[in-house]
Amino acid sequence: MLTRRHVLLYALLVAFAPAAYAQLQTFPKAELTIGSAGGPHRFTVEVATTPGQMEQGLMFRHSLAADAGMIFDYGVPSMSAMWMKNTLIPLDMLFVDQRGRIINIHERAVPGSLESIAAAAPARAVIELNGGTAARLGIKPGDRVIFPIFGDAS
Repeated sequence: MLTRRHVLLYALLVAFAPAAYAQLQTFPKAELTIGSAGGPHRFTVEVATTPGQMEQGLMFRHSLAADAGMIFDYGVPSMSAMWMKNTLIPLDMLFVDQRGRIINIHERAVPGSLESIAAAAPARAVIELNGGTAARLGIKPGDRVIFPIFGDAS
Protein backbone atom coordinates (compact mmCIF):
# COMPACT_ATOMS: atom_id res chain seq x y z
CA MET A 1 0.00 0.00 0.00
CA LEU A 2 1.40 3.38 -0.99
CA THR A 3 1.52 5.93 1.75
CA ARG A 4 2.08 9.65 1.45
CA ARG A 5 5.67 9.03 2.55
CA HIS A 6 6.24 6.56 -0.32
CA VAL A 7 4.85 9.03 -2.85
CA LEU A 8 7.06 11.82 -1.50
CA LEU A 9 10.13 9.57 -1.56
CA TYR A 10 9.39 8.53 -5.15
CA ALA A 11 8.95 12.18 -6.18
CA LEU A 12 12.32 13.07 -4.62
CA LEU A 13 14.04 10.18 -6.38
CA VAL A 14 12.61 11.19 -9.74
CA ALA A 15 13.54 14.83 -9.20
CA PHE A 16 17.12 14.25 -8.06
CA ALA A 17 18.15 11.07 -9.92
CA PRO A 18 19.15 12.89 -13.12
CA ALA A 19 21.38 15.27 -11.14
CA ALA A 20 23.08 12.36 -9.35
CA TYR A 21 23.77 10.56 -12.63
CA ALA A 22 24.98 13.78 -14.24
CA GLN A 23 27.74 13.95 -11.63
CA LEU A 24 29.14 10.53 -12.55
CA GLN A 25 32.44 10.87 -14.36
CA THR A 26 33.10 9.56 -17.84
CA PHE A 27 36.43 8.03 -18.79
CA PRO A 28 38.38 7.77 -22.04
CA LYS A 29 39.45 4.23 -22.94
CA ALA A 30 42.81 2.96 -24.14
CA GLU A 31 44.64 -0.29 -24.77
CA LEU A 32 47.14 -1.52 -22.17
CA THR A 33 49.39 -4.59 -22.22
CA ILE A 34 51.05 -6.36 -19.30
CA GLY A 35 54.02 -8.52 -20.22
CA SER A 36 54.51 -11.45 -17.87
CA ALA A 37 56.22 -14.84 -17.96
CA GLY A 38 52.96 -16.21 -19.42
CA GLY A 39 53.10 -13.78 -22.33
CA PRO A 40 51.40 -10.48 -23.13
CA HIS A 41 47.99 -9.79 -21.57
CA ARG A 42 45.90 -7.12 -23.27
CA PHE A 43 43.26 -5.01 -21.56
CA THR A 44 40.96 -2.15 -22.51
CA VAL A 45 41.24 0.27 -19.61
CA GLU A 46 39.40 3.40 -18.65
CA VAL A 47 41.85 6.22 -17.93
CA ALA A 48 41.44 8.30 -14.76
CA THR A 49 43.51 11.49 -14.68
CA THR A 50 41.30 14.21 -13.19
CA PRO A 51 40.54 14.49 -9.45
CA GLY A 52 36.87 13.65 -10.08
CA GLN A 53 37.73 10.57 -12.14
CA MET A 54 40.26 9.38 -9.57
CA GLU A 55 37.81 9.85 -6.72
CA GLN A 56 35.09 7.86 -8.49
CA GLY A 57 37.22 5.14 -10.07
CA LEU A 58 35.26 1.91 -10.41
CA MET A 59 32.73 2.79 -7.70
CA PHE A 60 29.12 1.74 -8.24
CA ARG A 61 29.96 -0.86 -10.94
CA HIS A 62 28.23 -4.21 -10.67
CA SER A 63 30.57 -5.93 -13.11
CA LEU A 64 33.71 -5.49 -15.17
CA ALA A 65 34.58 -7.36 -18.36
CA ALA A 66 37.39 -9.91 -18.01
CA ASP A 67 39.65 -7.88 -20.32
CA ALA A 68 38.75 -4.48 -18.84
CA GLY A 69 40.14 -2.34 -16.07
CA MET A 70 41.09 1.18 -15.06
CA ILE A 71 44.40 3.00 -14.85
CA PHE A 72 44.90 5.90 -12.46
CA ASP A 73 47.68 8.16 -13.82
CA TYR A 74 49.18 10.34 -11.08
CA GLY A 75 51.47 12.15 -13.53
CA VAL A 76 54.48 11.78 -11.23
CA PRO A 77 55.51 9.00 -8.85
CA SER A 78 53.87 9.30 -5.43
CA MET A 79 53.11 7.16 -2.40
CA SER A 80 49.60 6.37 -3.54
CA ALA A 81 46.92 4.59 -1.55
CA MET A 82 43.51 3.32 -2.60
CA TRP A 83 40.36 2.08 -0.87
CA MET A 84 37.21 0.23 -1.87
CA LYS A 85 34.52 2.63 -0.61
CA ASN A 86 31.37 2.24 -2.75
CA THR A 87 33.16 -0.34 -4.92
CA LEU A 88 30.90 -3.34 -5.44
CA ILE A 89 33.27 -5.83 -7.07
CA PRO A 90 36.57 -7.33 -5.82
CA LEU A 91 39.61 -5.85 -7.54
CA ASP A 92 43.31 -6.52 -8.02
CA MET A 93 45.37 -3.32 -7.65
CA LEU A 94 48.69 -3.17 -9.47
CA PHE A 95 51.00 -0.34 -8.38
CA VAL A 96 53.31 0.67 -11.24
CA ASP A 97 56.52 2.75 -11.21
CA GLN A 98 57.64 5.48 -13.63
CA ARG A 99 59.28 2.91 -15.94
CA GLY A 100 56.17 0.76 -16.20
CA ARG A 101 57.32 -1.97 -13.81
CA ILE A 102 54.81 -3.43 -11.36
CA ILE A 103 55.96 -2.57 -7.83
CA ASN A 104 53.43 -4.56 -5.83
CA ILE A 105 49.99 -6.12 -6.24
CA HIS A 106 47.11 -6.16 -3.79
CA GLU A 107 44.92 -9.08 -4.84
CA ARG A 108 41.17 -9.35 -4.38
CA ALA A 109 40.53 -6.10 -2.51
CA VAL A 110 37.32 -6.47 -0.51
CA PRO A 111 34.28 -4.57 -1.86
CA GLY A 112 33.23 -1.68 0.37
CA SER A 113 36.33 -1.86 2.59
CA LEU A 114 37.77 1.38 3.96
CA GLU A 115 41.17 -0.28 4.51
CA SER A 116 43.99 1.74 2.96
CA ILE A 117 45.80 -0.19 0.22
CA ALA A 118 49.19 1.38 -0.46
CA ALA A 119 52.05 1.21 -2.90
CA ALA A 120 55.27 -0.31 -1.55
CA ALA A 121 57.25 2.47 -3.29
CA PRO A 122 56.41 5.65 -5.23
CA ALA A 123 53.97 4.71 -8.01
CA ARG A 124 53.28 6.62 -11.21
CA ALA A 125 50.03 4.72 -11.72
CA VAL A 126 47.64 2.14 -10.29
CA ILE A 127 45.85 -0.39 -12.47
CA GLU A 128 42.62 -1.98 -11.25
CA LEU A 129 41.53 -5.31 -12.73
CA ASN A 130 38.91 -7.86 -11.75
CA GLY A 131 39.81 -9.61 -8.52
CA GLY A 132 41.80 -12.77 -9.23
CA THR A 133 43.09 -11.64 -12.64
CA ALA A 134 46.72 -11.27 -11.53
CA ALA A 135 46.81 -14.80 -10.10
CA ARG A 136 44.92 -16.29 -13.04
CA LEU A 137 47.29 -14.75 -15.60
CA GLY A 138 50.47 -15.09 -13.52
CA ILE A 139 51.05 -11.33 -13.31
CA LYS A 140 53.71 -10.55 -10.70
CA PRO A 141 55.78 -7.64 -9.34
CA GLY A 142 58.53 -6.82 -11.83
CA ASP A 143 56.31 -7.47 -14.86
CA ARG A 144 56.20 -4.66 -17.41
CA VAL A 145 53.17 -2.54 -18.30
CA ILE A 146 53.14 -1.21 -21.83
CA PHE A 147 51.16 2.02 -21.98
CA PRO A 148 51.99 5.49 -23.40
CA ILE A 149 52.59 7.19 -20.03
CA PHE A 150 55.52 4.83 -19.43
CA GLY A 151 57.26 5.61 -22.71
CA ASP A 152 59.49 2.92 -24.16
CA ALA A 153 61.83 2.50 -21.20
CA SER A 154 62.67 -1.08 -20.37
